[in-house]
Amino acid sequence: MSRVCELTGKAVLTGNNVSHANNKSRRRFLPNLCSVTLISDALGQRYRLRVSANALRSVEHRGGLDAFLLKAGETELSQRARLLKRQIAKKVAAEAGAETQAA
Repeated sequence: MSRVCELTGKAVLTGNNVSHANNKSRRRFLPNLCSVTLISDALGQRYRLRVSANALRSVEHRGGLDAFLLKAGETELSQRARLLKRQIAKKVAAEAGAETQAA
């Protein structure tokens, strides 16, 4: 399993450990990934995703999984998250169309 956040695309970075004597050795900076279950209000389902703690905060800040995905760009999302985004957008558009016809 790759160490990449499924929502933000945050991945492993590389750099150096630098000692007091200025010796440099390579190291890896790993993202803080958590396995979480997020609920989509539009689809009425739960989705198990592997996201960074930072992405989890962003989801909460934007008001849930649906709002986060609709605002996020396609390039930073994983394949599974893109599919979710399309399904949510389709459902929201259908609901908006139904409200327009009812009024």
